[in-house]
Amino acid sequence: MFESLSDRLQGALSKLTGRGKLSEADVDEAMREVKLALLEADVNYKVVKDFIKVVKERAVGSEVMESLTPGQHVVKIVNEELTNMMGGEASKLDFSGHSPAVILMCGLQGAGKTTTSAKLALNLKKDNRKPLLVAADVYRPAAIKQLQTVGAQVEVPVFTMGDEISPVEIAKSSIEYARKNGLDTVIVDTAGRLQIDEAMMGEITSIKEEVKPNEILLVVDAMTGQEAVNVAKTFDEALSLTGIVMTKLDGDARGGAALSIKSVVNKPIKLVGVGEKLTDLQTFHPDRMANRILGMGDVLSLIEKAEATIDERNAKELEKKLREQSFTLDDYLDQIRQVRNMGPIEELLGMIPGMGNAMKGITVDEKEFDKVEAIIQSMTLEERAKPEIVERQRRQRIANGSGTNLNDVNKLLKNFKELKKVMKQFGKYEKSMKKGKFKLPFSI
Repeated sequence: MFESLSDRLQGALSKLTGRGKLSEADVDEAMREVKLALLEADVNYKVVKDFIKVVKERAVGSEVMESLTPGQHVVKIVNEELTNMMGGEASKLDFSGHSPAVILMCGLQGAGKTTTSAKLALNLKKDNRKPLLVAADVYRPAAIKQLQTVGAQVEVPVFTMGDEISPVEIAKSSIEYARKNGLDTVIVDTAGRLQIDEAMMGEITSIKEEVKPNEILLVVDAMTGQEAVNVAKTFDEALSLTGIVMTKLDGDARGGAALSIKSVVNKPIKLVGVGEKLTDLQTFHPDRMANRILGMGDVLSLIEKAEATIDERNAKELEKKLREQSFTLDDYLDQIRQVRNMGPIEELLGMIPGMGNAMKGITVDEKEFDKVEAIIQSMTLEERAKPEIVERQRRQRIANGSGTNLNDVNKLLKNFKELKKVMKQFGKYEKSMKKGKFKLPFSI
């Protein structure tokens, strides 16, 4: 995500952080590189110009130039202004006022509104809301069927009246249906329309007037750069948008749309799609994104992913096993699966401060985890509980059964043995600390 922009910005700013004193010329040189990096990332020219002006004014102030770490001060300023450029703080969906709350989804053809609508419904379910998906796209072949399919996958009801009724009437009728069935949020999936299609734009305006939505969300593709910004301007003029949903952000190496859209259209990015799974829709946090762009990690998002993925009861059971040193290969396999459910390992490592740069040029082979799973699943229950009984003959049998080789099995057992040693040491330190006799495990 934003990889090329991140590399350029970090490279430009690293020249400042390594110096004890900064001159105005040093700042000018760094800002020239930052400006080029932003323009090459397809950020709107006026947005770049205003950004550089504000950063330079703040960076050459006495507070920065006379500080002990002026370079770090400049990085802090860039971070703050990047955050401001993207909206300052996370913007939540508005459910106040009438019930059910109505969310009107709009966008160009192929922007991903239908899938995004289902992703949003799943998110709302996690927040204990009761959503209803509304099939108001009567033009695209199989659009209704697609919404029914993704609706079934997220276990959310789909309201449809077929493709012979007008979208305005469908949207109006869905409100009454939601009221009668105790559903508190209506998500209207409208047809994709072209910017120049006045009839279709008129139709969605009529839907807006009829259902009076709490939110009018425009779905745009981050990969289209400034075209996404132009689309947002056109739709905002017609509908007065309340927010943006940006899809395919995980595949956007440049970041031009995400960095420009708030400043140009003055509407916040509320949600971002970061993958193809129906769980891959997140609240957009400008401050966290700025941190990630500048290589500072995103610990809060990492914690949120862990909390959403890792079962609390299992975590407590694991803690007990670690203390009692009864951790087995089955537990090890369970932990690997939970971590993998959080997303690609490289993405998770990128959220840890400092790890983004450390991982440059290094790829994590997810197939290695598949090997580990296959090896453990090829063991008997006794072997998983007592890996010390797995001698050479058993190891060969396990390798054959898992489609791996003897070296792979030996490597797993060795790594698990080392892990158990570390756990044992921590168990000792914990007991020592409780008795007030804690000693460091190494000499200074």
